[in-house]
Parts: sequence; C-alpha cells; structure tokens
Amino acid sequence: MSQTLIQHGTVKSRVNAILRATSGNFLEQFDFFLFGFYASAIGRAFFPSESETASLVNTFGVFWLGALMRPVGAIVLGAYIDQIGRRKGLIITLSIMAIGTVIIAFCPSYATIGIAAPIIVLAGRLLQGFSAGVEVGGVSVYLAEIATPGNRGFYTSFQSSSQQVAIFVAASVGYLLNESMPAETVASWGWRIPFFLGCLIIPLIFLLRRTLEETPEFLAMKKHPKAREIFASALVGWRIVVLGMMMAILSTTTFYFVTVYTPTFGKTVLKLSAQDALLVTLLVAMTNFIWNPIGGAVSDRIGRKPVLLAIAGLALMSAYPALNWLVSAPTFGKMLAVAMMFSFYFGTYSGTMLGALVEIVPAHVRTTCFSLAFALAAALFGTFTPLASTWLIERTNDKASPAYWLMFSATLGIIAALTIYRGTAKPSRTADRSHPEPNDNTLGVQTASP
Repeated sequence: MSQTLIQHGTVKSRVNAILRATSGNFLEQFDFFLFGFYASAIGRAFFPSESETASLVNTFGVFWLGALMRPVGAIVLGAYIDQIGRRKGLIITLSIMAIGTVIIAFCPSYATIGIAAPIIVLAGRLLQGFSAGVEVGGVSVYLAEIATPGNRGFYTSFQSSSQQVAIFVAASVGYLLNESMPAETVASWGWRIPFFLGCLIIPLIFLLRRTLEETPEFLAMKKHPKAREIFASALVGWRIVVLGMMMAILSTTTFYFVTVYTPTFGKTVLKLSAQDALLVTLLVAMTNFIWNPIGGAVSDRIGRKPVLLAIAGLALMSAYPALNWLVSAPTFGKMLAVAMMFSFYFGTYSGTMLGALVEIVPAHVRTTCFSLAFALAAALFGTFTPLASTWLIERTNDKASPAYWLMFSATLGIIAALTIYRGTAKPSRTADRSHPEPNDNTLGVQTASP
C-alpha cells in the first residue's frame, strides 16, 4: 500500500491504516481497565492490609505512580518518533507496553514472595506508563497526518474510540468471569485470567503494527530534527504544552472516572453488584465509541472552540448534582443514567480535543509536544482520579465528592480553550495541511504544517 494510497486512497485502505495504528491502544486500555476493575483483588494479592480502603489506596497509588512515568516517556519516546518516524516509534512503544503487561500478569502474590511482589508490580506499571506516555500522542499524530482534508478531528478521534473497544472487551470478559465463577474464586486467582488473555493477543498486535506505512507528511519533511533540537523546541514552547495539558485534563479525568473508577465506585461505595458495575462500564464503552467520532466530526464543521467550551460548561454545572442524585438512593438505573451523561461529555470532548491538540503544537516536534501535554494531563490528573475520588470520599464522608475533582478539571478546560482560541471562530481550518490559511490568533503559535 503506497503512501499516496494511505492519504487519498479508498475507504478500505484508510480503515486498514486506522486499525493498524490504533491496535496498540487496545492493549494499553485493556490492561488499564482491568487494573481498575480488579483493584480490590489486586490490593489483596499484592498490597494486603487490614483496611480495605488502605489496600485500595495502595493499589490506586501504584496505578498513579506508573502514570507519572508518562511525561518521561512522552519526552524520550516522543523525540524518538519525531526524529526517526511514526511507524518505528509505535512499534517500540508497543514492545515496552507488552513487557509491562506480562510482568503484572505473571507476578506471584505477596503471600508467595513477600515484599518483592508489590515491587515487581510497580516495575510493570512503570514500564506501562513509560510507553503509554507516547502511545496516545504517536497514534493521534499518525491519524492526523493521514487524514483527508477537512476531517482531521474525525480521524484523530479514532485514537480514543479504539480504546473503548478494549474497555468493551475487558468488561465483557469480566462479566462472563463473574457469571461463571464464585466471587471468592475470582478474588483469589480468577482475576488473572483476563490479564493472561491480554498477553495472548500481543503477537497479533505486533503483526498489525509492523505492517504500518510511514505517513506521507513525515516523509515530506525536508529535515528531521535531532533529539537535542526537539528538546530545545519543546522547552521554548512550554506555554502551549501547559495549555494543551489543561485542555486535555477534562478528557482524562472523565475517562478514568467513568471507566477505571466506576466499577470500584459501584461495588465499594454504592454497594451495587459487580455484575451491575461491569454492565454499566460495558455500555459506557459502547457509547464512548460512538460519541468520539461524532465530537470530532462536529468540531471539523463548527470549530474546536464551541464544542470544548460547551462540554466543559455542562460538566462544571452538572457533575455534583448528578452524583448527589445517584448516591442519595443508588440503583442500577441511576448509575447507568449518570454514566451515560459522563460518557457523552467524555466522548464529545475527547473527539474534539485530540484534533485541537494536534493542531496547536509545532509541526516539527508534534509528537513530543502533543505527548507531553497529554501525558502530564493523564499523569497528574487523569490517572490520579481513582485515588483522588477514594480520598475525597474518605475525607469528606460525601459519596458525591468526586464531582469536585471533575468540576476542577472542567474549569481548567474552559480557561485553556478561552486562552488558546481567543478571538477565533473556526481555528481547525487554519491547521488543515492541504488548505493552509493565514494563522489565527491562537497564542501566536504557528500551527500550519511544514
């Protein structure tokens, strides 16, 4: 398949390119979701404690510590991808992620090897976080660079949509596991089965990634900067990286709340059944998959700014009333309704935000700056969401208090959008590489591609 075919060829060739590029997202989110859903069992296996809350905090703490490696991976692996190419870089990230997944799946419990168990699990999470730091950015940039004119938001939205397939599969496996095994068996060793299944699909994902073609836009660049030049450019553009991080925070916090934390929230806080919590998450994955491309497509037509501001404003106003209504008398129906609301917020916002972030960062260091902005949002805020939610509930004794975390994220998103897009109507058009126009007033950052 030629480079021209990827960019301007048939629908089938473009779909194949999207599937190959996003395949690694499946492994990343499959494992991330399982870690959140089986947090209680993982806590007992690797971080035993007399208090269930303390065990959960330790588990989510390791989950978050792994995410703190994301910015490191964004800088190191992002520079590598900007220098040597999108295809080779995505293969490297998948290799590192696969190692981390295997380590966690096969690590013996604390009862078997003692203190070595949590250390090994932490090492696996650090490797996963390191690779995940550039996975989102690398895939998003790849999709943006093969997008057809006027559809960059729609194309990049499939980075996030592909992750929802992993959530759906993981939730389905977990649901079947809980239906076919006693709860005690699942808590004891059955929770490892989905992790083993994740290991089995690694060879297939490698095969898909190896068949990727390099993007025409990267090949067309006259000069590929060295790592030192990339780091210097990223440092000079620190302001756009910070604003990009602020813009991405609402996407990451909402995602981790409605997928990774919701099963634990449903079981341990609302006291609903594990099956109910899994079913909600399964349905959320389906709607997330739908809302992402819709958000990207709408933002291609009316601009990124209106969509970002509308969703962030709705999230700010409705997060606490919705959660307060849910926790006042928890039911499966209420939990599903609230989860669907947050799914709409996440999917529409994320589908828009990914395209926006690709457009506002400098083209020659696109992967590095995009990955760093998103990695900081995920590491400092998104993956901190389960721990923050658990801590807020424990501290305030208010089961609806996780809403404060989401409201804070929405506020940062509003500030970022107003700052980045001040005085603009349809900023997405200025970044269309096939139809460049004069730069708009977005921080004075030149978004046109090389």
